[in-house]
Amino acid sequence: MLRIVDVRTGRLVEIPSAHRHLLRICVHLPVIGDGIGALHLRVLLLGDVLARTAELHGLQALTVLTVPDLPREQLQALDRVMAVLGIHPPATVRAHEPSETPSAAADVHVLAHGADQQDSVGGVRIDVSQVRTAPPDEGGPGSLDADVVEADPLALRMLLLSHAYRTPVMVTGAALAEARRTLWHWRQLVADWAQEPSRPIPAGLLQRAHAALADNLDSPAVLDMLRSMESDADVPAGAKFETFAHLDRVLGLDLAREVGHQHQVTP
Repeated sequence: MLRIVDVRTGRLVEIPSAHRHLLRICVHLPVIGDGIGALHLRVLLLGDVLARTAELHGLQALTVLTVPDLPREQLQALDRVMAVLGIHPPATVRAHEPSETPSAAADVHVLAHGADQQDSVGGVRIDVSQVRTAPPDEGGPGSLDADVVEADPLALRMLLLSHAYRTPVMVTGAALAEARRTLWHWRQLVADWAQEPSRPIPAGLLQRAHAALADNLDSPAVLDMLRSMESDADVPAGAKFETFAHLDRVLGLDLAREVGHQHQVTP
């Protein structure tokens, strides 16, 4: 059972309603303007995490992406950004006018916070909070343009997943560097653990992780669980490997990237 807070009521709502095995998701991209920005990435990422969580819980997810009427070059850039961020491509992409009411029938509509959409649309509404980037003189990347995203895409994904989707995020160079170091460290550990005999995922941790994701997509709690497990001497290496690999089905951080490879130098 998945439960999401409907922004219109502030209450957790079970999705999909009734006893169905298909979750219909509609991700509404705001007007892009001069280019794909941080908020666009976060809206796309949340739709991806929701679909992955549904599939982890035995549901089929069908995602429709609605975008402003964009020129071919921006649509191609959007495809590239989704690919490097590990966002699964939607089943359908539809163009819409900025003031148009969402027309796709869906169980969940994912929108940017403050999007000017009518509340009469059916299904649960999720509002994704703002993302700001610190300017270079304050230790930030200045902007999250295509070059920054493609240079370090999964560090950005991890940084965004470290915050609840309703919480504003400030992206700094230091935060991106820390996310990059954590990813490097975890991938080396996963490569080491993969050489040990496989062991079952601890039942209690698995239950807590699934419950956190099922209750309003609490990815920060899942990342905290992995941090705690990393140094837990009571958990066998094989169980750590299975746990990290299993939860990465939702996190999408490519944690098994270094399995079978020589260890790399710390970035």
